[in-house]
Order: sequence, then structure tokens, then C-alpha cells
Amino acid sequence: MTTLTRTGRTPGIPAFVPPGAAAGPTAAELIRRERTYGARNYDPLPVVISHGEGSWLVDVEGRRHLDLMSAYSAVSFGHGHPKIVAALTEQAHRLAVTSRAYFNDRLPLLLERLVAMTGLDRALPVNTGLEAVETAIKAARKWGHKVKGIPEGRARIIACRGNFHGRSITITGLSTEAQYRDGFGPFPAGLDTIPFGDPAALAAAIGPDTAAFLVEPVQGEAGIVVPPDGYLAHCAEICHRRRVLLICDEVQTGLGRTGHTLGWQHDGAMPDGVILGKALGGGLLPVSAFVATDEVMQVFNPGDHGSTFGGNPLAASVALAAIGVLEDERLVMRSRELGAWLLDELRAIASPLVVDVRGRGLFIGIEVDAARVTAREVVDRLLARGILSKDTHGTVVRIAPPLNVPREALVWAVGEIRAVLSEIEGETRAAARA
Repeated sequence: MTTLTRTGRTPGIPAFVPPGAAAGPTAAELIRRERTYGARNYDPLPVVISHGEGSWLVDVEGRRHLDLMSAYSAVSFGHGHPKIVAALTEQAHRLAVTSRAYFNDRLPLLLERLVAMTGLDRALPVNTGLEAVETAIKAARKWGHKVKGIPEGRARIIACRGNFHGRSITITGLSTEAQYRDGFGPFPAGLDTIPFGDPAALAAAIGPDTAAFLVEPVQGEAGIVVPPDGYLAHCAEICHRRRVLLICDEVQTGLGRTGHTLGWQHDGAMPDGVILGKALGGGLLPVSAFVATDEVMQVFNPGDHGSTFGGNPLAASVALAAIGVLEDERLVMRSRELGAWLLDELRAIASPLVVDVRGRGLFIGIEVDAARVTAREVVDRLLARGILSKDTHGTVVRIAPPLNVPREALVWAVGEIRAVLSEIEGETRAAARA
């Protein structure tokens, strides 16, 4: 087994890079400042990143780390992809923001591309994934009232337990995670949740006032939870028969992450609306969109909904370049093939600490036995070995590298994951004997 060290080098793995002579504040000092002056709504790993390239991130002390997180899929095409950076730079010199008070020469091209990619009819551009989800909820409610005929103020939205659709007050009202809700109420009415992966639960939950079913093709924040095959197809049939919109939240799963361009394509379950984000910004900007059928989008009239920065030409240029990279580098197929190989390799790790390994494409979760070890402990030990990941709820280690990650880097990472689990297992046995 090969281990990356500060001075050694594994084939295909970048070596330690010494910090420059004019180094700035130390990692400890930067962490202290953030904890002193920033709100404590995050608990980052104890590493301070200064720059990145491709699948690698470099901290302020010059150590390189393999990125197995991709900023929750926002960096699906790697850090600083030259084609996306070139698009950003060129457009920034020409025109960045005008607001939607005027047309610009980039947005129409992006809207056309999004429609062609999703097979839907119209796109509404915004900035963050949260904005796109809020847009979808507003569209679904108004569609329910104006098109379906639900009495005003009574439209209901169904989501799944364990979901993560964002952190606004409305979306938090759909969450079943106690911490996400604690102290933030009251929440809006008309929000229901059902078990994930259970079409019968959806059918039972739909009533005359149900406007839409909002669902992630794979639940990311819940721990990379993959539904049974055919789940979304069954849900689509139920929604169509009951006159309910099927809206897929593809903020994390979209643009190749699961081995298809869009996560719903695993089941061929054509939705009425798709929410895109994260990877759409190419790792450079927040770019998101709600894409839906004509029937859904017709509910919006000028002045009903908007966003000052949504659809700005800089964002549109970056998103177009990101989609171009996805297609030109055949990253969807690469995610499917490399993800299948990686899933097999991780499942082959024989460790009693591992409860389950699951995923689709390059979207994988390693669930550990929480009675014996926390996922955070695994993640911390991987950090010490030059691998960046993140835990979910203390039980699942996320594995979601850039779609263009070198295969040899993943070979090395699998070895390091195996070594960490073996190390913890040995310490656990020794402690039991003592």
C-alpha cells in the first residue's frame, strides 16, 4: 500500500508543495479569525485551502489534498477548469450584470441549451439552488390555484423525509431534520412529507389540494440514499394520473453526477419540472435554474417573480461553458463507468466498521457502524492522509469527486480509505483487549 507523504510521491499523485517565502497568516491564525468574526453556522474540517487545480486542493501550508467532495457537486468539472475560466474571464471583460430590465446576448443561448438538455419547454434562471427550489414551489402553488383549480391558499406540496432542498423558511418547513427546524418556526402551511422510495406512500398522501411532489432522485444530505429501481417512474405515473406535478430537485444529482445527465433518467421518469444548480456554475459562480413545461411556466407574468442577478450574462456564459465541458469531455459516461468501478472497489473493502456502500455514478456514500466509529473520525483521518471528504450526520462518508478526476487518484484514495478503516479497527480491537 502506498501512502502520500509530505516529501514522497505516488505516480499520478501531486507531491507536497512548500509554501512561498511571502506566506500569509498561518492556518491556525486564519481559523481563529473566522471563528472570531464569523457566524458559527458551519463546522469545517481543520484545513485552510488557498488554491486548487483539477481534482486537487492546496492548503496554506502547501499540502495537496485530493478533493472527494466537489463542494457538494458545485465543482463537478474540477477546480479552475481552463475552458470555464476562459469563458468567465472573456465575458467579465465584456459585460457582467445588467438585470433583467433588458435582454442580453448570452441568456437566450443558455435558456435554449437548458430546454434542449432537459426535454422541457422553458427555463427561469436564478442564482442559488435555494432560489430555484423556491421558484419551483411558487410555480407549483400558483399552478395548483390557477390551473388545477385548488382553492386559493390551500395548495399543498409533498416532499420526502430526509430531504434537503435548501434552508429558507419555506424549505426548512419541509425538512424532517430536527436541527434544521429548531427555533426557526413558524413555518408556512401546506407542506407534507412522506417516506422516500415508497410510491404507495405518495399515492396515499395525495389529496384534492395537492399541487406537486418535490423529490431528489438520490438523497444527498440524508447520506447518499438511493431509491429502488423504478421508483421515480412509478411516482411519475401516480402524479400524472392524479393531476399532480412531479418536480425533481437535481441541484446535486444533475449534470452527470449519477452517471446520467439528469438523475431522473435512470428510471425514464419525465418530470414536469427540474431544478438545476451547483455544477451549472462550473465551480466559479452560483448559477441555477428552474426548467419546466409550458403549462407550469405560463403561471408567471411580468412582475410575478424575479432576481436582480438571475440570468446575468456572466453567469450565462459560465453555465454554457460548463455544459460544453460536460458534453465535450463525455463526463456523463465517465461518471457512469468510473462510478461503477469505484463502487465495486469500495464494496470490496472488508471491514466490520462498514455497514453499507451505496451510490450511483460518482455519488457514493460509505455508511459506518456508528456504535464503533463516527464518520467524522474517518473523515478526519483521511484529511491527515491528504484526502478531503465530509461526513453526513456522523454516519456516512461522502465520496463525490470531480467527474474528470484521474482514475489513478481514485486508486490511491481507495487504498487510503482501506488503510484508515484498518487502522481504526486495529485500535478498536486493542482497546477491547485492554
